[in-house]
Amino acid sequence: MSLLDIKNFTLEIDVSGEWVKALDKINLVINEGQIHALVGESGSGKSLIVRAIVGALPKRWKVTADRMTWRGQDLLSMTVKARRNLIRQDISVIFQNPIDSLDPLLPLGAQLHELLINKKIKQVWFWNKNKQKRKLAIELLHKVGIKNHKLCLASYPHQISTDVLQKFMIAMALASEPRLIIADDPTKGMEVNSKTQILKLLSRVNQVRKTSILFVSHDLLAISSIAHYMTVLYCGQTVETGELKKLRKRAFHPYTQALLDSAPSFRKDLPPKSKLTSLARTIPTLHHLPIGCRLGPRCPRARKDCVITPAVRRVHTHHYSCHFPLHWEAKQ
Repeated sequence: MSLLDIKNFTLEIDVSGEWVKALDKINLVINEGQIHALVGESGSGKSLIVRAIVGALPKRWKVTADRMTWRGQDLLSMTVKARRNLIRQDISVIFQNPIDSLDPLLPLGAQLHELLINKKIKQVWFWNKNKQKRKLAIELLHKVGIKNHKLCLASYPHQISTDVLQKFMIAMALASEPRLIIADDPTKGMEVNSKTQILKLLSRVNQVRKTSILFVSHDLLAISSIAHYMTVLYCGQTVETGELKKLRKRAFHPYTQALLDSAPSFRKDLPPKSKLTSLARTIPTLHHLPIGCRLGPRCPRARKDCVITPAVRRVHTHHYSCHFPLHWEAKQ
């Protein structure tokens, strides 16, 4: 059963008096119990998709979609209050910059207590509820690897290091026992041991609670260790979607293959000081978007037909948008 179903989602932003498509016909389906990775360079629109799902986009931006539903409910026609209740109960978000997402005027303990669900504490007397909440909060902090819970709960966001704040954000995401966790680069800036611990925690939450996870990142090594499916974004367009194992074995889109090739290799036969593979140039700005396939100016397989936006093609559960995919190599 699909929890989140997005089809042809388009987001237009007013840039210097001109409307540009920051997201262009995005397709994303997240099924129950699935870890789905959202991959792309910085500036591809990953965080914009996260903000669109939770309804945190400015009203002046133009949003259109053929379909954007949560368990059959239309998110676009939903009232602000209903959307907020849905997000509070069913969807939790781990944002990229925790210091910007937390209230600077409240201790971390008070912010975590607000999210603890009442059904876990309703069987205790009302004078014991705060004690029970503190106990649950301490358990959550220990789960995400925060050992000094007393210091963490009593501190304000600016008094705690960034990596501990990121773990605290994950604890907040788990507090409401959501159906979907959106992790927007949750391991950014963490050292290896902390990163491994967080990835194992998210994987365990998925397996034990059957919680779906949208894992947004450009760290392919982290993604490959936990994700089941992967959607690849480039400059606001969906270029390829499919099972992660199949994509790693045989990608159809040149951009997906370039991302896979750019990941560090640990082969023993690799020559010393070998350079990482990379595409020429950089991702275009919203002011200068190419027509048709936005990868065209950087793509090694670009042809005249690439000035036309490619249609979405499908091979079993594998979707891609390219006029000259890699599996057509024999036909070239």
